Amino acid sequence: MPQRDPRAAESTAVPGDPFMTRRQIMLVLVGLMIAMFLSSLSQTVVGTSMRTIADDLHGLDLQVWVVTAFLIVSTIVTPIYGKLSDIFGRRPLFLAAIVLFLVGSILCSFAQDMIQLAAFRAVQGLGAGGLMALPLTIMADVLSPRERAKYQGYFLAVFGVSSILGPLIGGMFAGTDEILALDGWRWVFLFNLPIGVAALWMVWRYLHLPAHHERVRIDWWGAALLVVGVVPLLLVAEQGRVWGWTSIASIACYVVGVLGLIAFVLVERRMGTAALIPLHLFGNRAFSMATLLGVFSGFGMFAGMMMIPFVLQIVHGMNPTEAGFATLPMIVGLMIASIASGQIIARTGRYGAFPVLGLASMAIAYGVLVTLQWDSPLWELLLGQLLLGLGLGQVNQTLTIASQNAVEPKDMGVATSSATFFRQLGGTAGVAVVFSMLFARLPETLQTAFGRRDLRSDLEAAAQDPAVLADPGNARILDVLRQPEQIGTALNEDSSFLNTADPRLAAPFLDGFSNATSGPFWVALAVVGVALVIALFFRVPPLRQKSAMEEAMEQRAAQAQLEADASAPGSVAPPVTTASNPVVRAPGGRDGSSSSS
Repeated sequence: MPQRDPRAAESTAVPGDPFMTRRQIMLVLVGLMIAMFLSSLSQTVVGTSMRTIADDLHGLDLQVWVVTAFLIVSTIVTPIYGKLSDIFGRRPLFLAAIVLFLVGSILCSFAQDMIQLAAFRAVQGLGAGGLMALPLTIMADVLSPRERAKYQGYFLAVFGVSSILGPLIGGMFAGTDEILALDGWRWVFLFNLPIGVAALWMVWRYLHLPAHHERVRIDWWGAALLVVGVVPLLLVAEQGRVWGWTSIASIACYVVGVLGLIAFVLVERRMGTAALIPLHLFGNRAFSMATLLGVFSGFGMFAGMMMIPFVLQIVHGMNPTEAGFATLPMIVGLMIASIASGQIIARTGRYGAFPVLGLASMAIAYGVLVTLQWDSPLWELLLGQLLLGLGLGQVNQTLTIASQNAVEPKDMGVATSSATFFRQLGGTAGVAVVFSMLFARLPETLQTAFGRRDLRSDLEAAAQDPAVLADPGNARILDVLRQPEQIGTALNEDSSFLNTADPRLAAPFLDGFSNATSGPFWVALAVVGVALVIALFFRVPPLRQKSAMEEAMEQRAAQAQLEADASAPGSVAPPVTTASNPVVRAPGGRDGSSSSS
C-alpha cells in the first residue's frame, strides 16, 4: 500500500490509526466479515442437518468423526496460518484459506458414506483454520484495541446471524428430499460456494496491507510434531469407549501423544522466536491466563452448541428447521452480550470484569441444563441456551483482546492464532468427550428407562393397541422393540424411527437419551466452574492506544533513526526501551509518538 500523508487523511482517518482511512478499513472489514460468516455458517449449518445426514448415510454413531475431523484439522492449522502470515503477509494466506475451504465444500457435497464425509470435512477444515484466526489478526493490525472491541462485537454479531441462518438453512435443505437431482442435505455444503466466491473477491480486491518480510526459519518440525502430539490424544478421547481406555490402541495413543508433545516443546524452545508457537509468549502472565481460559471456555462452548441440537431433535421431536428456530435464544444472547460488551470496552477501555461475568453466566446455564428430563418444559432448555449465549458473548472477544494486548506487534499473528488454536483445541476436546460420554452411557440409561414401571406399562398398553399396530409409522420402532438385545444401540445408527412413533412407544427412548445427556452437561459445568475460579485471579493488561500496524511502523521508523544516529560520526545511539506492552520511545519524543510523521 503506498504511503499517504497522514495530514491529508486527517478528516477521514480512524482515531488512533492515521495509516488507513475509515473507508479503507470498512472495506477490509466487510471482506473479513463475509469470510468469517462463511466459516461460522459452515459449522452451524451442519449442526441441525447432521441427524438427517447421518440417518441417510447410516452412521449416527459416526457423526462425531465428521465434527471432530473438521475441528481437529482446523485447530492444528490455525497456529500455522498465524505464523506464516507474520512471515509472508496476511493476504496470500487468507486467499489460500478461502480456496481450500471451497474445495472441501464441493467434496463434502459428493460424500457417499460418513467416513468419506469426515475426510472431506477435514479438507474443509484446512481452510477453516485460516478463516477463524486471520480476520481477528487483521483487525488487530488496522484498529486500536478500543476500536477493535467495538468492531469485534459486530464480528460476533455476524457469527450470531450465521448461527441463526445456519440452522434454518441446514434444516430447510435437510428437510427437502431432492434439489436439482441431488439429495437436499448435499446443498448444505454447496450453499457455501456463492458466499465463498464473494469473500474471495472482496479479499482480493480490498485487502492490501503493508507487509514487512524478513528471512526467517519456518518451523516445519514444530508443525509436524504438533500433529503427532495432538491428534492421538483427541482420537483416544473419542474412540476410547469403543477400544477400551486401557486397550493397546488407547495406550499407543497416550504414548505417541505425550512423546509428540514433549518433542514439540523441545523443538519450540530451540526455534526461539521462529517457533510455530513461541514459548516466550507464555512468559507473559496475561497471555498465559487468557490462553488457559480459552481452552476451558472453548470446551464449554462447543459442548453446548453441539449437544443442544440433538436434544431438541431427539428428545423434543423437532425437525431440523424447528430446531434451528429453537436455538435463537442462545444466538440472541450471544449477539446482545458481544455487541454490548464491545461498546462498553470502546467507551471505557475496561474489560476485566467480562470474563468473570461471562463464565458465571455459562456456569448457571449448565446448572439449568443438567436438571432437564425428557418431559421437562421446553422453556427450561431455552432459558439455558439464553444464559449460555450471554456468557459466550462476554468471554470470547475479551479473551482475544487480552491475548493481543499482551504481545508485541511482530507477534500479533502468532498470538491471535495461538489463542484461537487453544480455544479450538478445548472445543475439539469438548466435542470428543461429550459425545463419547453420551454414547457410552446410552445403553445403560436406555436399560434404566425400559425398567421404569410407568413407562413400561404405557409401552405395553400401546404395543397391544390395534390402532398402534396398524399404523405404518410405528412399524420400525416395533421391529426394534422385538429385539430387546439391540435396544441399547438402537439410536447409534438411525434415530429417525422416533419421528413417526406413538409417544408411548418412544417415551423410554427419549427418557434414556435425555438422561444420557446429563453426564456430558455435568462435565461441561465442572470445566466452566474451574475456568470461573481461574478468572477471578485474571488481571488483564491495560488497552493500548494504537493499532498493531501503527506501532510496528513506528518501531521500524525509530529503529531506522537509531541506526542513522549510530552511523553518524561521534554520535551515541539512545536506548530503545520496551515493556510488557512494548512502546517504542522515539528519540526526543513522547511514548508512542511517531518519529517519522
